[in-house]
Amino acid sequence: MAREVIEVGVVVERRKLKSPWAEFSWQPVAILPEAPAAAPWTKLEETAEAVRFYAGSSWLEFFSSETTGYRDNLDSGTPKLWVVLREVAEEPGVSLLTVTADPAEGESLTEPGTDIVEQLAMPPTIVERLSRFVATHHVERAFVKRQRDRADPEALAHRDPTIASGDD
Repeated sequence: MAREVIEVGVVVERRKLKSPWAEFSWQPVAILPEAPAAAPWTKLEETAEAVRFYAGSSWLEFFSSETTGYRDNLDSGTPKLWVVLREVAEEPGVSLLTVTADPAEGESLTEPGTDIVEQLAMPPTIVERLSRFVATHHVERAFVKRQRDRADPEALAHRDPTIASGDD
């Protein structure tokens, strides 16, 4: 299986909330096509309502077995990357979990409902690399519907335990 890896940077925003249940909300806001030399959680910009941080880098992986999903993502007209943040007890309160270009994986990461999952526009340089990867490694696979095994009606029949099976 072919695999390609790109290190990307992620920018997140922390917004103040007027809520008795939470002090802040976190949201990924940008993907950097290359990870900068800055340390994770470097403050980039601050306003009265929000602070933007460079959250750190993540490995964006492409697998040849997932090219159908990548192709569908690219063909959508607005290719996306899914960024996942997880709330943690340590400062600043969230950690960068992963970044993916696979729509099926992105959707599956929303299932537990405990992580922050956002779709962000895929930067043009990543679109180009992913397009080349799909062009090189995609193999069209025909859909094959599975056929059910036919049940043996005799296997379900009632047997008289007093009759020998003849397997002696």
